[in-house]
Amino acid sequence: MIDAALAALEASPIAESLRASRYAYPLVNAAHILALAALFGSILALDLRLLGAWREVPIVPLARVLPRVSAGGLLFALVTGLALFSVQPFEYLAHPVFPVKLGLIAFGAVNALLLHRALAWRSLDDAARVPPRLKFAAGLSLVAWTGAIVAGRWLAF
Repeated sequence: MIDAALAALEASPIAESLRASRYAYPLVNAAHILALAALFGSILALDLRLLGAWREVPIVPLARVLPRVSAGGLLFALVTGLALFSVQPFEYLAHPVFPVKLGLIAFGAVNALLLHRALAWRSLDDAARVPPRLKFAAGLSLVAWTGAIVAGRWLAF
């Protein structure tokens, strides 16, 4: 059943277009990298602020805006990543790093969801210290997303 779904994905018009065009694959790959930049750049800035960097910068406005940027980046990265995956799904699934990458993405996303549901997150105050639970989540986030990016680059080479 999974093999049939992967074969259908590999034979899809998107996959065919990416394989046939000289420009489509590099453009989708570039879009994927831009999505990762939005995703990781916003996560990096917010996580570093939660960990104590730039204490003069108010945290509340960052906490309102940057998660939206990272969510948009994640969504766009998932769409472009699926398109890139469609070109050779069997080869990607056979690569031992692929499940590691997916696991790190899932871990990073779940960590973010749990963080944003936490009372400590909803109670963020520019005058108060960042609670240790949020600092811990920020550290986990940096490790997960950095690992996912490294794993993704490992897949490409």
